[in-house]
Amino acid sequence: MPFAIYVLGLGIFTMVTSEFLVAGLMPQLSEDLGAGIPQIGYLVSVYAAAMAIGGPLLTAGLLRLRQKTALICLYAVFLAGQALGALADGYALMVVARLVTGAASGAFFGVALAICVRVTGPEVRGRATSIVLGGLMVGTVLGLPLSQLAGEHYGWRFAFWAVAALAALALAVTLGAVPALAKEEPDGAGGSGGSVRAELGAFRNARLWAAFATSMLIIGATFAAFSYFVPILTDVTGFAAGTVPLLLVLYGAATVIGNAVVGRLADRHTLTVLGTGLALNTVFLTVFALGAADAAVALAAMTGIGLVGVTMNPAMVTRVMRTANDRPLVNTVHTSFITLGVVVGSWVGGIGVSHWGLRAPLWTGAAMAVLGLLTLVPELLRRTAGPGAPAVSESSSAPSSESSERPSHV
Repeated sequence: MPFAIYVLGLGIFTMVTSEFLVAGLMPQLSEDLGAGIPQIGYLVSVYAAAMAIGGPLLTAGLLRLRQKTALICLYAVFLAGQALGALADGYALMVVARLVTGAASGAFFGVALAICVRVTGPEVRGRATSIVLGGLMVGTVLGLPLSQLAGEHYGWRFAFWAVAALAALALAVTLGAVPALAKEEPDGAGGSGGSVRAELGAFRNARLWAAFATSMLIIGATFAAFSYFVPILTDVTGFAAGTVPLLLVLYGAATVIGNAVVGRLADRHTLTVLGTGLALNTVFLTVFALGAADAAVALAAMTGIGLVGVTMNPAMVTRVMRTANDRPLVNTVHTSFITLGVVVGSWVGGIGVSHWGLRAPLWTGAAMAVLGLLTLVPELLRRTAGPGAPAVSESSSAPSSESSERPSHV
């Protein structure tokens, strides 16, 4: 496995830590910026919106650059936004900082995954993707508590500067560890070409939008529940508030393990992994909803959700690349749909809490997982179609991604 893959994972860890930074610093930010807690909470939504909308726009603007150059530019944009946040003396300036860092983060995911594909062989691509996206899992688990710890001892500005320093370190390592890949030329078909028109051609593929929908529902199903784990575990299950952080660490460990397993299986059994993961997540969410009052049941179900929820990312990415191509714009738009899943899942789960209580997000997540399974049905039917229909192999890949690999790329 090339060392560059781990460096890309470090970059994503940095971006994700920045995303969750605000959540651990709400009291300090509220006091210093003169904004209420709900307004500080909106800074998380602002970051997510910038990822979903600004990420693809920023990626499109960088398409004519070499991918390593684009990655370096994104680090520079991110560092500028992070520094702006650390120096912010008012709420409005902090919003601008979050918009800048969010857009850079969204584009970074797409470019990093495109580089990941080009520096690894097909036989380890799923595993490599899981390592890069491992930064997402670790950032989700450690980003919030680390930022909270730094904020409590040294202040929120220190926490912002610490993430900026981590990004600077990742950039320095990237300069030496990530190879200078040859610039891709437009192929006119939305494949590996570098022009905006060539990349936009991929979005005429209806199967790509179905893959996007599946990814959004997988993440939405998980975050509909995850966003409300703390009140569910304390108010319904009855765990002490001091115990919940330890339970969330257990959940985080489950996501890291699940991500590694899915990465091993994603290349050969993409659809099977996605279908199995959605089915199991439906079961775990339903069991959690039914047995939330029982500590053992709740703990087992929560761990199960960790194993088969966001851990589907490597298989989701593999499916999207095979359906369309492995270029930055497709990957960035895919990231936007994943982010949309976080927003929609949390929002719909919150509506459920308001009307039906704390178990509602678990039922909402189960329903979204079932919808995700339904989005797989057309492709599963296509695989089992009769002799007159083209066969679709799980381990086959779209010509625009696999066959476009050339030795000169690395």
